[in-house]
Amino acid sequence: QVQLVESGGGLVQPGGSLRLSCEASVSIFSWYTMGWYRQAPGNERELVADITSGGGTNYADSVKGRFTISRDNAKKMMYLQMNSLKAEDTAVYYCNARYSAKNYWGQGTQVTVSS
Repeated sequence: QVQLVESGGGLVQPGGSLRLSCEASVSIFSWYTMGWYRQAPGNERELVADITSGGGTNYADSVKGRFTISRDNAKKMMYLQMNSLKAEDTAVYYCNARYSAKNYWGQGTQVTVSS
């Protein structure tokens, strides 16, 4: 059974940093495009950033220059380094793994940016 487990969320002040991690139990992690999505109350889930099997990255305009996505295929891990956090970054952040018709989600981790 595939599991994606996020960690690293929490409460941080505006301007601060957090690093999210996603541990995946998929069998061939390197084949998957991995992504971070977020959902704030009253909003739809939106893509934050994703990274392909080849290491290509894509970012939402709202996080470009502040967030960095990365992956470690040997450890089956994905990361999101979030710097210069803003109140509008407050949301539940979800890990996603997709390959062909397969599409998996983690349970989410809360990120709250507040003074």
